[in-house]
Amino acid sequence: MNNYAFTHLRHVDLAVPDYEQQLNFYTHQWGLTNVGTDGDVTYLAAEGSPEQYVVRIRKDADKRLDLVSYGMADAAGVDALAERLAVGGVQLVGEPDSLQTMGGGYGFRFFDVDGRTIEVSADVAVRQHRKVEEGESIPVKLSHVVLNSPNPEATVAFYDRWFGFRLSDTLMHPRMGEMMWFLRTNPQHHSMAIARGPHVSLHHASFELRGIDEYMRGTGRMLRAGVEKIWGPGRHKAGNNTFSYFLDPNGNTMEYTTELEVLDEDTWHPHLLDFSAPEVSDQWGTANAMDEFVAKKSFNDPDKGLFMAPPV
Repeated sequence: MNNYAFTHLRHVDLAVPDYEQQLNFYTHQWGLTNVGTDGDVTYLAAEGSPEQYVVRIRKDADKRLDLVSYGMADAAGVDALAERLAVGGVQLVGEPDSLQTMGGGYGFRFFDVDGRTIEVSADVAVRQHRKVEEGESIPVKLSHVVLNSPNPEATVAFYDRWFGFRLSDTLMHPRMGEMMWFLRTNPQHHSMAIARGPHVSLHHASFELRGIDEYMRGTGRMLRAGVEKIWGPGRHKAGNNTFSYFLDPNGNTMEYTTELEVLDEDTWHPHLLDFSAPEVSDQWGTANAMDEFVAKKSFNDPDKGLFMAPPV
């Protein structure tokens, strides 16, 4: 029996200086749906997802990751977690309460060990969603999020200790040591990964497409539109998922993926994978080589919002 505190990843919230261009990218190119705005904050849903929204964009002078949101099974679990974190010295942004965001629910926010704002919630209303059709190259749902940390061992330990995230696989490099940890909070290979980076920032957010064909069509649509491709298309060894990474207008890395592995948790053992081996980075051999320039793009800018909760 796995004692996961969280059921799944809900949404990733970004603050950006170039707000209009960001919204245009996510709705007209990336394939998300604008489900509500109050001017300076816009909520974007994935057509195939029951989540009210999977990305929130907020206008701000500073670029930052506003928060990452996880779902919990029930309100009692939310209360128990808040109490446990507070007693353990984890800084809460506020006490558990009714959420004032779309779909309501009950939850709270806290700072993780790196200073990121994390939100947890239960009882959020389910959005009316639909089946994404064959050939439709838009995101079905938010798949996972990867976070950069200059002290990734401590970050991994934090998520393991407080929320029961389990290690699925680790990427290492003969010269640089361990570089990325894939963590799960359900049988999906990873809902979160922690990458060794020069500073705290978002590494990338990943969106699940319906299948290989839709994933390739989406990748092609980005290429034709002249969106800057960082890496892909290819298929990773860790998680066995496909990947195409692109930069949004504010320099955040976004991924199209499909077929992320679902583990048999009773028999799974984590692997230590050497990503300097080409087939580990890309089983297909179709992606451009992973090099320092590719890696640098995903370092992102240093996050300007650490240990400061977003205003909304």
